Amino acid sequence: MGTRTQSTRRRSLSAAVALTLATAITATAAVTASASPAHPVDTSPGTARQSQVKQLAELAQEAADTGSLGTIVRVDRGHGPVVEIARQAAWTRADHVLRTNDQFRVASNTKTVTATLVLQLVAEGRIRLADPVEKWLPGLVPGGQGITVEMLLNHTSGLDDFVLVPEFLPSLLGLEQRAWAPEQLLALAETRGAPGEEWFYSNANYVALGLVLEKATGQPLADLMEQRVIRPLGMKDTYLSTDASWRTGRGHVTGYEPDAEHLAPLLPPGAPEGLGPAGPARGDHVDVTGIDPSWAGASGGMVSTAQDWDRFLTALMSGKLLPPAQMKQMRTTVAQDAADPKGDRYGLGLMEVRTPCGTVWGHTGGLPGYGSEIYTDRTGSRSVTVLTSTNLGVRLPAAAPANKALADAAVCTMLGKPLPTTKSATATH
Repeated sequence: MGTRTQSTRRRSLSAAVALTLATAITATAAVTASASPAHPVDTSPGTARQSQVKQLAELAQEAADTGSLGTIVRVDRGHGPVVEIARQAAWTRADHVLRTNDQFRVASNTKTVTATLVLQLVAEGRIRLADPVEKWLPGLVPGGQGITVEMLLNHTSGLDDFVLVPEFLPSLLGLEQRAWAPEQLLALAETRGAPGEEWFYSNANYVALGLVLEKATGQPLADLMEQRVIRPLGMKDTYLSTDASWRTGRGHVTGYEPDAEHLAPLLPPGAPEGLGPAGPARGDHVDVTGIDPSWAGASGGMVSTAQDWDRFLTALMSGKLLPPAQMKQMRTTVAQDAADPKGDRYGLGLMEVRTPCGTVWGHTGGLPGYGSEIYTDRTGSRSVTVLTSTNLGVRLPAAAPANKALADAAVCTMLGKPLPTTKSATATH
């Protein structure tokens, strides 16, 4: 509804901060590992596999020491022991000793669950992908008559992202305590182009889908997630967050972001001076664990663990949650960059990602203090999770190379291929 000029101005003001939803100190780190009888940790000595796991652990340590602060890695190759690694910068131990199955805000990985629920209702004949959004949410979505449910799912709706709006940034960074209703968030989302013309990642799409699900079923979104995904799969440590608190019974990862001074290099020209996250100071970082993410809802509000989320994603990709026709729809992708049709692609709440060792499927997530990459192979028989206890922080020059090296190595380990040869991230400092 605003002009393209207005949308461009808004994006230039806060695009870097919006990376917290896109979609991760030299010190000795703590090491923890956990296992269940069904998933023992791989500790067998004298094998090439053990050597690769050792290299992966070293990369996790390096990532923690160069800015990721805390890393959790879980690799399940579909046979043999599961690899579980936790590393953290030493100074963070005073807040929490990281464990491999701590609860974590999985952020935009939530979109895959939301898309799964929509496609389940498509299979039941209760929603059609070709339905105009106006049918379900009259008057709530700009241009809703020309936007279909499918366009919301694959981010081709033409809707801008409300996280780019200066009015919303204080809530995103915890500087303002405000409860946002989905309808209020949609009111912030202007149009940036005609429906179906281009791919543009917008959380507004999934906020709208959450309302469509509730309208189609008459049930709250949290109940739908519980009844259709969480409970059937036995995901005991997973839920949709409705406030800043964490459910008791299991520890949770402490999240951090750089303070205002150290965050400044990530912000574009024109951003307000001194902009930084709210929370207790931790040296040159801020503890952002208490920021309320409840506004994220269907677009990014879920809490889970590495083990729980692997269970969900492998069940989905192996065909246990959707009929074949809907799995085919979910895997029908569009290029994320029209100029690079062979690059990463996006389906219906599902990313198709190219890595040095092959193509993987899943999603990424980011909220203040929490960054994640969670993938499987095409069949869902193998899975990999890489979690970091910062999100904006891994975009800093010192942290980015080590974070990427860790994610690539974890994927290669999952696929049973040699780790990529990379220069040490510390050599780039």
